Amino acid sequence: TAAALAYGFEKKKGQQIAVYDLGGGTFDISILDVSEDTVEVKSTNGDTYLGGEDFDQLIIKWIIEEFKKDQGIDLSKDPLALQRIKEAAEKAKIELSSTPATEINQPFITTGADGPKHLVMKMTRAKLEELVGSLIDKTIAPCKAALKDAGLEAKDLEEIIMVGGMTRMPLVQQKVKEFFNKEPHLGVNPDEVVALGAAVQAGVLQGDVKDVLLLDVTPLTLGIETLGGVATSLIERNTTIPTSKSQIFSTAAEGQTSVEIHVLQGERPMASDNKTLGRFILDGIPNAPRGVPQIEVSFDLDANGILNVSAKDKATGKEQKIMITASSGLSKEEVEKMTKEAEIHADEDKKKKEQIEIKNQADAVVFQTEKLIKESGDPRQSGAGKMKPEDKKELEEKLEALKKAKSTDQHDEIKNKMEEMNVVAQRIGAAMYQSAAAEASADKQAQDQKGEKAQEGKEGKKSDEGKDDKEPVEGEFEEKK
Repeated sequence: TAAALAYGFEKKKGQQIAVYDLGGGTFDISILDVSEDTVEVKSTNGDTYLGGEDFDQLIIKWIIEEFKKDQGIDLSKDPLALQRIKEAAEKAKIELSSTPATEINQPFITTGADGPKHLVMKMTRAKLEELVGSLIDKTIAPCKAALKDAGLEAKDLEEIIMVGGMTRMPLVQQKVKEFFNKEPHLGVNPDEVVALGAAVQAGVLQGDVKDVLLLDVTPLTLGIETLGGVATSLIERNTTIPTSKSQIFSTAAEGQTSVEIHVLQGERPMASDNKTLGRFILDGIPNAPRGVPQIEVSFDLDANGILNVSAKDKATGKEQKIMITASSGLSKEEVEKMTKEAEIHADEDKKKKEQIEIKNQADAVVFQTEKLIKESGDPRQSGAGKMKPEDKKELEEKLEALKKAKSTDQHDEIKNKMEEMNVVAQRIGAAMYQSAAAEASADKQAQDQKGEKAQEGKEGKKSDEGKDDKEPVEGEFEEKK
């Protein structure tokens, strides 16, 4: 963001850009929409375990191996020699960005049986690129992910900004050019750009800079824990902030008068695998059947990263809130770690969530079936639309089979028993509906016939006007004394 701000001040025109930041310890890629007075972050990605130090380690390893082959001495066990090799490796890496070959020269690096040993060897740019090529390739996957999250393709980008000292390496520039099919922008000093942009960003947040609107994104998904320990998302990762989102939830048990709102941050589908940001309880919910109360949960995330969460019972208007400041969140390294964990465990998490959802569905089916039996299954009650004794017995058998399966972890069995019971319940429900519809039709027909007779009576009364009216007539009587 800081790099894009600095770049935006120079260009002053609307465009989609990528900021490729390969520094000493981490790699980051950001896709942004930069206009004259707005910088909107569309997506971010990266690798917190990839940077210039990893390049250095490969060079150090090569130097140690070459020296061992030449002199038969392993310098990896000598701390003083290791420090000197580290400095030499970094120096060689820097020099090879501007020259095709360099000499590594460390006199008196160690002492052997026949006297002092000197470390003198030549390293070419080709050798360096052979050693570190795989590390540079590792930056491409996050670039693909960032483009996907932003809903863009490489051809949609107008500029690629290179940030970080490692972007001076010719092979890095070549790989970036090949992936984005565009010459990277090298006009911004990679060491100064972040400092300049950070100063601008500080001015925006403090209010000193008025003519720039900074639209950042939330790095991880925000949500709450729901039935079965599932993490239900409200604000998705890479959503532009400020933003707000509301969703209606309900109770999971009969007569439940309070709910705990467990606020989560992370990409995993199960609540226990994500970071807890806060918890609070909304009580005073009227005693009601499961699923009847309406609890509105609202997330409001402002431009400073402060999250306000509220839960409101729509029937009573009772509300509870919590404020979660930016300091409650995660560092950049933790964000990257959690994102990587979500990718690694994606298949396992998907299976676990599906299993929980099957159990939740089974719970709901059991609840609805028990309610149906209670309300409509009493054979002592007369009238069409009531459940027949044989239907009730069959449904209860299927219900018990589902309950038994639900008490195990055999999710395929739960699913099969649930499907079997749904088939029976739908058949019985359809029969009850048809019976009730027939009864309603019969009632309507009887009412129509009664109305016709009443009309005939009125017409007969009119024809008898003027006759002796001492004969008894049906009607309402008011007793007088």
